[in-house]
Amino acid sequence: MKALGTILLLLGLAGTIFFGIQALNNSETFSFLGVDVALSSANWTPVIISGVFAILGVIILTVRKRKVV
Repeated sequence: MKALGTILLLLGLAGTIFFGIQALNNSETFSFLGVDVALSSANWTPVIISGVFAILGVIILTVRKRKVV
């Protein structure tokens, strides 16, 4: 279970960073009444899914099996 938790955590963090940077760079700017306005046309679903994987990895790493007597 430790290996699965570690893999999920690392993949989740890597995906969050990669897709997060990609989503932040995917924006359009235009000028309206002298003010620069930025609109994001990014798809945030991969960032959310990667974050969920990272959280699941942390949960798996922190939960310990209990011994039944």
